Amino acid sequence: MRNRSSAIWRMRFAVQVIVLLCVPVAALAAPADGSLSPTNIFAPVSTPAHSILGLSLFVLAVTAAIFVIVFSLLVYCVVRFGKRADDDGREPAQVYGSNQVELAWTVIPVLIIVVLFLATAQVIASIQKAAQPGNAIQVIAIGHQFWWEYRYPGLKVVTANELHVPVSDPAQPTPTFITLLSADTDHSFWVPRLAGKSDLIPNHPSTMWIDPQQTGLYLGQCAQYCGTQHAKMLLRVYVQSRQEFDRWIEEQSRPAQANPAVSEGQRIFETTACINCHAVNGTAADGRFGPDLTHLMSRETIASGAAPNTPENLRLWIQNPEAIKPGSKMPAMGLSDHELDAVTTYLATLR
Repeated sequence: MRNRSSAIWRMRFAVQVIVLLCVPVAALAAPADGSLSPTNIFAPVSTPAHSILGLSLFVLAVTAAIFVIVFSLLVYCVVRFGKRADDDGREPAQVYGSNQVELAWTVIPVLIIVVLFLATAQVIASIQKAAQPGNAIQVIAIGHQFWWEYRYPGLKVVTANELHVPVSDPAQPTPTFITLLSADTDHSFWVPRLAGKSDLIPNHPSTMWIDPQQTGLYLGQCAQYCGTQHAKMLLRVYVQSRQEFDRWIEEQSRPAQANPAVSEGQRIFETTACINCHAVNGTAADGRFGPDLTHLMSRETIASGAAPNTPENLRLWIQNPEAIKPGSKMPAMGLSDHELDAVTTYLATLR
């Protein structure tokens, strides 16, 4: 009876292990639907992200094989050499100083590590040494606490928090090369479906590139802790058709349009400390410490993706930044309700 119970226990244990091994395999085998999440690392749309996914799957396959082998041996030992009813309690034969065993568990792991190192180095080199074609889009991305600044030096456009790039046709690639700078502390630029993480280190410029082959919105995150609002230093990359991108560039190149109906709000804006940080092209506002507001209302979000860009949220953001993004560097200006309404109305015209 005891032998039968022991055999049933070992059988149940083996079945449970097999089930546990099959669950992650089934999850990986499921088709990746890019529409499920704009940060889905298993649905790359850019060459660097494709290379990283291939490397990740290779590493996962190697480690999964190691896990299966080791766990299978463990299960075999548990089932085969478990205590039995007729066990006489004697210690099994001991093996000491086996050169073959010691050589195996030293050489095999070293070889595995060498293979993984070479595969990783090859992917890193292929990404970092990519040639820059003449038609590449040049962008300078500057990380601030806690927002992103984007400059298109060849196109004379400055914007914030929402990066726009053209789609890259595989037949005629149009990659976007991004120079990464930091204005204060360490940041990390990471949009999972487009490329790997790239750090922004003060006084140490670095570069990365993307060539997205599908239009759409791709989300990312500052992946290096940079202060209180690191979690809300979000990334939004809009991949557009070439025609839409060219139209966006043309619109962003224009100065702010003067509107007499909101002159009071403009006057208040230009006579307070707002212009010490913010710039509005074509006006007296020429600050460099905060986001450029020339085309503020063309953006879908404010506060680096922390809230939708609506007049109500904009008013709250001006009145009390802490209500939307605690710890942000933007101070409350202490405006009266009338002044607050006037400034909000003025900013809502900056499209």
